[in-house]
Amino acid sequence: MIVSIEDLADGAADAPTLGPDGAPCDPLVAVDLAGGGSPALLARAVRAARGSDRLLVGLGDADPALARALDLTLTAAAGAGRESVAAADPGERLAAIGRAVAANPRAALVLREVLRATEGLPVPAALDVESFAYSTLLGGAEFARWLAARGPRPLPPEAAEPVLVDRAGDVLHITLNRPERRNAYGRQVRDALVDALRVALLDDGVARVVLDGAGPAFCSGGDLDEFGTAPDPATAHHVRTRAGAGRPLHRLAARTEARVHGACVGAGVELPAFAGRVVARPDAVFRLPELAMGLIPGAGGTVSVPRRIGRHRALYLALTGAALDARTALAWGLVDEISA
Repeated sequence: MIVSIEDLADGAADAPTLGPDGAPCDPLVAVDLAGGGSPALLARAVRAARGSDRLLVGLGDADPALARALDLTLTAAAGAGRESVAAADPGERLAAIGRAVAANPRAALVLREVLRATEGLPVPAALDVESFAYSTLLGGAEFARWLAARGPRPLPPEAAEPVLVDRAGDVLHITLNRPERRNAYGRQVRDALVDALRVALLDDGVARVVLDGAGPAFCSGGDLDEFGTAPDPATAHHVRTRAGAGRPLHRLAARTEARVHGACVGAGVELPAFAGRVVARPDAVFRLPELAMGLIPGAGGTVSVPRRIGRHRALYLALTGAALDARTALAWGLVDEISA
């Protein structure tokens, strides 16, 4: 559905997102921003956007206040602000978003709600909100459908040294070390990474933490062979928040530099985004693919990524699963430097 600014102001986006049987309706509403409007009309549209349960995507150049109130704006204009994504064909990009949302509407709405809810929260509280939402979706029909299509998988083999740790003076060098699995963020890598980060948390003599990955990829995201193996959503939540790397990386942000390269997918985007400094090789490519699985980013990405690029562009990456090259990541602020 495409509505005008006036339609938005008059309540066109107020329709419920659930049908009588609890099935999700199409939650996506596009707002044609052509022509703008009077200050009074724009103020009404902003209030309506803030109060809507729909996923609101603007098309064109928006008034700054309205752009912030929407969930995302697609524009053909170069140099768009962080609430917007520039596209040669905004209509085509909107259609791609529409297909992704239609395939997994519950996950898309949960993603939108989490990004809005956590925008102003302290990081630890925001990570809890993300994990509550992620754990809920683990019990949902959309993830169950993806899991059934994937089929049963054997658990990944054990690794002798899933993470390498080297201390040189006051520098702690941590390397993800499962190149044969593209450094997938599975249980072993997660636990070993958290143990390494705990060294820096407990030792004030560690002035600098350098995080990188062995092999052709920094990190290909969660290990898909482990998806669906948590005994229950409550356990999954506590493991994700209390045993995950997001919290310690946030606490160590001022001392941490992440050096990324190749595929940076899922957790491979979410975790380095917590670092105070992110240096990318020119070949780095960033993706958030979780929505296609009926999930949202669950390694801290709804918290770390928006704090670098804003919730609007974070939503775009997560809805589309689009690949972001190193140069665009630098322009958006997802990385701080490109270096060979």
